Amino acid sequence: MRGEVDALRDTGVVEASTGFPGGRSFVYRAESSPAIVTPTAFFSGNEIIVRLPEATVLAWATTEQVSIAGEQVLDDGDLLKVLVEKDFVCLTGRDDEDESEMFPHPEAGKVSC
Repeated sequence: MRGEVDALRDTGVVEASTGFPGGRSFVYRAESSPAIVTPTAFFSGNEIIVRLPEATVLAWATTEQVSIAGEQVLDDGDLLKVLVEKDFVCLTGRDDEDESEMFPHPEAGKVSC
């Protein structure tokens, strides 16, 4: 959503949550930081935090760049792939979804579904 990309650029944080039965929730947050050089993810309790380099967020938010990607080596040697993308309007309309805050789809008018 455009507002979320703008908030991350302007305030350095964007956060949302999804509720579950029993009053529990899952929280996901993106943070922009001048101290981070590559995208990094953390998981604790009911929360995922993705920290992104501030300069990378600024470039992403102010250009046609679609995503910010990175890899993080885990304790067991496996790789965690981190990917943050802009949310595009669907190529096929959805009656049950408000897409007014989404970015224009780069393939709109080029392909049909």
